[in-house]
Amino acid sequence: MNNKEKKPIIVVKDLTARFDDNVVFEDVSFQVYEGEVLVIVGASGCGKSTLLKIMIGLQKPYSGQVLYQGMDITHAEEKELNQYRQNIGVLFQSGALFSSMTIKENIELPLQEYTDLDPAKINNIIKMKLGMVNLAGYENHSPSELSGGMKKRAGIARAMALDPRVLFFDELSAGLDPVTAAELDDLIIKTDESLGTTMVIVTHELESIYKIAHRVLMLDIDAKGIIAEGKPLDLKQNATDPRVKSFFLRQKPAEPAEKRFYVS
Repeated sequence: MNNKEKKPIIVVKDLTARFDDNVVFEDVSFQVYEGEVLVIVGASGCGKSTLLKIMIGLQKPYSGQVLYQGMDITHAEEKELNQYRQNIGVLFQSGALFSSMTIKENIELPLQEYTDLDPAKINNIIKMKLGMVNLAGYENHSPSELSGGMKKRAGIARAMALDPRVLFFDELSAGLDPVTAAELDDLIIKTDESLGTTMVIVTHELESIYKIAHRVLMLDIDAKGIIAEGKPLDLKQNATDPRVKSFFLRQKPAEPAEKRFYVS
C-alpha cells in the first residue's frame, strides 16, 4: 500500500521555527502516515530536533500547525495536550531516565499519571514492556547499573508504556557501538511489524536509515526547509541535489569552480 492510500496520523502545515531573528526553518509541510517509520535527517543545525520538539508539543513554532488526527497541538489547551501525550511515546538522545529511580519506577511514571490502573496491572504491563525490549528481570536495577544500549531499551519500554500510536526517537543510536545500534534497529523493525506503531525518528546513522526507514525527509540549514523526501535507497541512487548525494553517499560536495585553487 502506498502513502496515498494510507491515512495521515500527523499533518505538519507551513511550520516555521525561529529564535529572535534566527530562522531555523520556514514553511515546512509534510504528513506522517499510520504505521510508517519516518526518518528525519540533515546536517547539524538544520532543525531536526527543533522540529521533533514542536511535533511532540514541547515547543511552540513561530507559525504553522501540527495536527494530530485533526487536533491542532500547537494551539491546544493543556487538557488537549494531555490527551495527545497519552497517544505518543518519546525517547530523547540521552534516554532521559531518572537516575534516582529504578527501571520499574521510571516506567511506572506515565502509567500512574495517565491511568487509573491498580498496582497489579501496572506491574504486569511493566514486565511485558521490559520483556519486549529484552530487559526482563531488570525491574529493580537503577539506570547506573545498565549499559548505554540497555538504558536506551529501558527508555523505549517507558515510551511504550501507554501503548502509544506514535513513537518519537531523537538520535536513538547516538553513542552506541555498532552491535548495540543494530540490536535497536531490529527492535524498531519488530515493533513496527508486530504493533504497527507509527514512528518518527531523528538520526544521522546511514546503516540504520537504510534498515528501518520507510521514508526519509531531509532538512537543510541553508534552504531552511525540506530539500528531499523519499525512500532512502531511491534518494541514494537517484538524487541529483549535491547536498542529498553528499549525505547518502558520504561524499564531500564539489566546490564551485570559482572557489577552487589549481596548482600547476
